[in-house]
Amino acid sequence: MKLSELQPRQKDVEVVVEVVELGDVREFQKFGTPGRVANATIKDDSGEMALTLWNEQIDLVKAGDKLEIKNAYVNEWQGKMQLTTGRNGTIEKIE
Repeated sequence: MKLSELQPRQKDVEVVVEVVELGDVREFQKFGTPGRVANATIKDDSGEMALTLWNEQIDLVKAGDKLEIKNAYVNEWQGKMQLTTGRNGTIEKIE
């Protein structure tokens, strides 16, 4: 699947992408539990998109990494599409 083919609210997304840059990490509290979230910009040969990273995912990813993302879904935030793994998705670094 290519980033340019993705649609809002699409589920079961599988893509191989490169991380362009990692944005600022934000900390939050949800139901009294601390968490961290950051957005990365990812690309493939069809375009770019934001990828939402949660907690330990943030520490696994840096600019230039190639990632295989499975079982992700597409959200819309402020009119822009972004990819997120949610509870069931996985991000794996590949060489």
